[in-house]
Amino acid sequence: MKQENMAMLCDFYELTMSNGFFKNGFYKKTVYFDLFYRSVPDNGGFAIAAGLEQFVEYIKELHFEKEDIEFLRNKKIFDEEFLKYLENFKFTGDIYAVPEGTPVFPNEPILTVKAPAIEAQLIETYALLTINHQSLIATKANRIVRASQGRTVLEFGSRRAQGADGAVLGARAAYIGGCKGTACTLSDEIYNIPAGGTMAHAWVQMFDTEYEAFKTYCEIYPENSTLLVDTYNTLKSGIPNAIKVFKEILVPKGIENFGIRLDSGDISYLSKKARKMLDEASLPQCNIVASNSLDEYLIRDLMTQGAKIDIFGVGERLITSKSSPVFGGVYKLVAVEDENEIIPKIKISENTAKITNPHLKKLYRLFDKESKKALADELCVYDEVIDDTKPHTIFDPEATWKTKTLNNFYSKSLMETIFKNGELVYELPKIEDIQKYCEEQIDLLWDEVKRFENPHKYYVDLSKKLWTIKNDLLNKNKFE
Repeated sequence: MKQENMAMLCDFYELTMSNGFFKNGFYKKTVYFDLFYRSVPDNGGFAIAAGLEQFVEYIKELHFEKEDIEFLRNKKIFDEEFLKYLENFKFTGDIYAVPEGTPVFPNEPILTVKAPAIEAQLIETYALLTINHQSLIATKANRIVRASQGRTVLEFGSRRAQGADGAVLGARAAYIGGCKGTACTLSDEIYNIPAGGTMAHAWVQMFDTEYEAFKTYCEIYPENSTLLVDTYNTLKSGIPNAIKVFKEILVPKGIENFGIRLDSGDISYLSKKARKMLDEASLPQCNIVASNSLDEYLIRDLMTQGAKIDIFGVGERLITSKSSPVFGGVYKLVAVEDENEIIPKIKISENTAKITNPHLKKLYRLFDKESKKALADELCVYDEVIDDTKPHTIFDPEATWKTKTLNNFYSKSLMETIFKNGELVYELPKIEDIQKYCEEQIDLLWDEVKRFENPHKYYVDLSKKLWTIKNDLLNKNKFE
């Protein structure tokens, strides 16, 4: 079987368009594309950008093999000179992006590409699939982590993921969103995301008695014993046997780190009963782990009901973002260079949500100096600078009469230069640093923006200059 080359992981129209660009000379033109999304998954207040590292690795390795070119030649629709051009193909442009872990809002660029037309077009699919997938899972994971109110959340979803990459990279994205570990061993080996696990019901069933199964496990793994207590009867068998084994095997050794796992039944009721039984047995240090089709809504309900749970293991509803399984990122042309002049381009639609913001842009986040909380984001033309030493007026781009003047604020430009002239100039951070950065940035958002239902709308405004350019383009292309 031929080794997969990710350069061929593109929509076929990207190749036919590129062939056309080559034949009419457009391939020499420098173009600008934005990758952004239009609506927040689960109707939430924000999303979390993730997937940049995998896109960077793709760009670094981008090339076409002889077998790929021969495959395209056999399609008999591609110009021979274009196929020769692909023989030495590599990315030579610039890429700008918000760092992974950044909270992002609809219609603002997560990633901007400046490159010759063919280079910018051919990377569309891979850019979208990696940013869409990991941003979706990081966003879902963070919702679940916030619902847990400080309890540990572990990602348990590999077996329900949509393919191997869905499992491995899904675990990576979940870690960025705040999960503390994963059940996926390969994610640990590749990305240093702590992998761990307890046991399956099969372990208990293999022994003649539940007590013997628990005792053997604690003897083999005394420093990492979490016992699955619902194989037969949680309250009458599982927890009593776990207590007996903990007191016989672990407590005499001075071991404090152990727990039980609930994987079925009424988790709220069982956790309260379990906590009472463990405390009465003088085992207050014993953790209670809960799993079984959890998500942010069920976890929030469990917290409201006073469930006694220390750790949540979340699987299918996290790794597939079951309640909102599509992150609607798009990749749109926003400008073209002509004799070193950047000419803005716009996409117009009867569906106003699909009208794009033209031009090469800067993305600023504006913060209140006293609270340090984010007030709004502002999209500006690339050559604009926000002066936060004097009052600054922002306005709603859809209802321009809604204005607000900021006085005691500061601004931060969010996008980093990732590639310059085809060379990587950005140091990819460690995964644990991305997770920490993500947590810090989310803390800068008001609680109202973080509500699960009906979150406060966080404003992404346009500068007056950018709004005017967009409005002029709309009027220029208006049809009666």
